[in-house]
Amino acid sequence: MSPEPVAALEALLFASPDPLPRERLGELLPELSAEELAAALAALRTRYASPESGLMVDEVAGGFRLATRPEVADTLARLTAVRPSRLSRPALETLAIIAYRQPITKAEVEAVRGVNIDGVLKTLGERGLIRILGRKREPGRPMLYGTSKDFLEYFGFQDLSELPTLREIEALVASPQAPRPMEYDPLGEPEPAGPPVGPGPASPPASPSAAAPKGRG
Repeated sequence: MSPEPVAALEALLFASPDPLPRERLGELLPELSAEELAAALAALRTRYASPESGLMVDEVAGGFRLATRPEVADTLARLTAVRPSRLSRPALETLAIIAYRQPITKAEVEAVRGVNIDGVLKTLGERGLIRILGRKREPGRPMLYGTSKDFLEYFGFQDLSELPTLREIEALVASPQAPRPMEYDPLGEPEPAGPPVGPGPASPPASPSAAAPKGRG
């Protein structure tokens, strides 16, 4: 294959602030057929597959992007003394409930957590991790909340089917070798709130609390 399509694709993924879906790539590269675009993506992935590369082609939130490898996270941290923005434990617990039970109302989340979530809900909305899906057909017509595309991108999920099952979460918590990033069952009762926690740069996406957003290239 001529290197031009691969170079053009590489430039698009590097320049875009958001993951680019295959359909959008087709619009941006109209000279390529669907087969040629797929071949260009495969060629670019092969180029960055080497462990000697600090970048990788990441498929997340229904699109593609260039991202830094988790293995170089410690090196990247030296670029700035500013710590990455983290979600507090109450925010993570609320986000987990919404992720697993969406669509869900504010009152239903509060019934699980046992506390008012006005402030947490505002924070999650401002960060674009949740969105309003509509209104529930009951008195008062309360708003229904769900996770957003930014939620998928933040935790590195392609779609909601990649959320860990309760059995996987229980196995992680039960493992003596595994950390306990959030001692909370999204379908059970919340644990007492502790100090803020958040995703680490090299943690595998075992749960919304443990997953780490991949760096931008």
